[in-house]
Amino acid sequence: MNKIQDIQQFLQDENLDAALITTPDNVFYVSGFKSEPHERLLGVMVFKEAEPFVICPLMEVPDLKASGWNFEAVGHQDTEDAWEVLAAAARKRNVSLEKIAIEKSHLTVERMERMEELFEGVTISRIDEKLNSLRNIKSEDELIKLRKAAELADYAIEVGCKEIAEGKTELEILMAIEFEMKGKGAEKMSFDTMVLSGPKTASPHGKPGSRKIQKGDFILFDLGVVYEGYCSDITRTVAFGEPSEKQREIYETVRKAEQAAIDLVRPGVKARELDKVARDVITEAGYGEYFTHRLGHGLGISVHEFPSITGTNDLELQEGMVFTIEPGIYNPEITGVRIEDDVVVTADGVEVLTKFPKELKIIEA
Repeated sequence: MNKIQDIQQFLQDENLDAALITTPDNVFYVSGFKSEPHERLLGVMVFKEAEPFVICPLMEVPDLKASGWNFEAVGHQDTEDAWEVLAAAARKRNVSLEKIAIEKSHLTVERMERMEELFEGVTISRIDEKLNSLRNIKSEDELIKLRKAAELADYAIEVGCKEIAEGKTELEILMAIEFEMKGKGAEKMSFDTMVLSGPKTASPHGKPGSRKIQKGDFILFDLGVVYEGYCSDITRTVAFGEPSEKQREIYETVRKAEQAAIDLVRPGVKARELDKVARDVITEAGYGEYFTHRLGHGLGISVHEFPSITGTNDLELQEGMVFTIEPGIYNPEITGVRIEDDVVVTADGVEVLTKFPKELKIIEA
């Protein structure tokens, strides 16, 4: 209920009549109802001076009620115009509907134009930034779930390392990890699990395939687990057999860069300062051109959420923020290395949620 009240306060402050929230992750955040509607309409409509409702496919209404939603559940059938159903439910509130806020980053142009047809003369504004700011600071209940998700991610890396063997394919290792995660109670993976070996580690978003593990490979795991609606995201890079001097140098450079950024985390530090301190370590080692992405991203209900930890973001860190720190070096002629942890800003520093060791792990070939 507090989240509904937060949004109602926003509507009052901005002199808006209502808000329609349609991103499935934000619907979950506001209502507690987890759904993937595909092409069907899903949304929470919150009013400045009336009770909210959730609109969803009729077949999901029982699930909505079971999730703990205590206000009206508006179901629409596949044979109905869902937008007309939404408009009718909104008009029953007998309140002004002249100014409505939406998630402009999510609602399609087609759907916005449909709203403008049904709510004649409506002025559309955005609520994206408000939702970002609400989700940015995690409650203790959210942190408990994030810690558990991180614990499961640590275990997934452990499973992956045990599966490494010469001749085994990336996909075989990936399948073993995901099978174990289901047995541990994970809802699902946060995103498509990455197991990359040898030269493929130099592709930051490479695709696992049928390549077989060979002696001398670095193997990069990037994965996450969803626990009670909250995501983890971890990357570890390990060696299969004794690494070369250059492989070790790249690994140690990334490890030092990541630790430098973690050590800087505390309230009041700007996001860009974290990116800079990590990037400086990599640049000074001569690998700056091979660090080709931002340092990190927000983490919570979504695996990628606000804020973005980049070299241009002046946002000051606040207690309760959760994000990743994940520097990398991707040199196609030597190897790729990325090390990633999930961190939460505490009152006076940082708590690292992912705990799998970061000293270079060498698996006997």
